[in-house]
Amino acid sequence: MTQDELKTLVGQAALNYVTPGTIVGVGTGSTVNKFIEALGTMKDQIQGAVSSSVASTERLQALGIPVFPAEEVEWLDVYIDGADEIDGHGYMIKGGGAALTREKIVAAQSRRFVCIADASKRVEALGAFPLPVEIIPMAAGRIMRQFEEMGGQANIRLKDGVPLVTDNGQHILDVHGLRITDPLAFENLVNQWPGVVTVGVFAHQKAHVCLLGTEHGVETLLY
Repeated sequence: MTQDELKTLVGQAALNYVTPGTIVGVGTGSTVNKFIEALGTMKDQIQGAVSSSVASTERLQALGIPVFPAEEVEWLDVYIDGADEIDGHGYMIKGGGAALTREKIVAAQSRRFVCIADASKRVEALGAFPLPVEIIPMAAGRIMRQFEEMGGQANIRLKDGVPLVTDNGQHILDVHGLRITDPLAFENLVNQWPGVVTVGVFAHQKAHVCLLGTEHGVETLLY
């Protein structure tokens, strides 16, 4: 199967984790877009969704699925989102789609995180995928130097030749050359750096379940 077909497969499989009558947490990205399409088939069975990005909100609303502001919802039964990398403990790197801050917020108010991904996203250790870090722009130079001291190389993410601006009005660094063997400690450390809005290591908000699209079908991993 192609990567696109695998994404469709796990997007449909994630419907099994949606409880009728609830509000569903919905992430961002190409795999999640497949889940949103599938969710449209049961839109009359759920109250609606809380979305992690403007792009996902627009897709949900286009299908007639109500989208609630996160601040108006106390808890979510489940959060469905993809990952750029996921290791054997359910720790992830996320943020390739620039929505990492809102993704982490929605994940934090969800009782269960179900990651949907194709097999290429499974890794032994995090870091081969460039680590996204959302930052306040005035801190960019210093944060880039701090990553250099750790052996990484950070670059400001560009769009059309200028720094990409997130839904939160901030910039993103992509950090190459890291091997993150202790994701919890790494997340704790980088979160303390002044000017860091969110680091794209999801260790405190790890996945509880991963639906992994493989050539043999959907593999369910529990953490």
